[in-house]
Amino acid sequence: MTPEEQDLIRRRQRSRALVVALLLGALVLLIFGISIAKIQLGMQH
Repeated sequence: MTPEEQDLIRRRQRSRALVVALLLGALVLLIFGISIAKIQLGMQH
């Protein structure tokens, strides 16, 4: 494999890893937000 091909593969892997990291972060924030909302609803009763 040529260095150019290796560089292209690394760039694709890096961009894929970034997308996965962003999705994981969004999921964590969503779960956190839902948890906070449930806690606040529970305190009202």
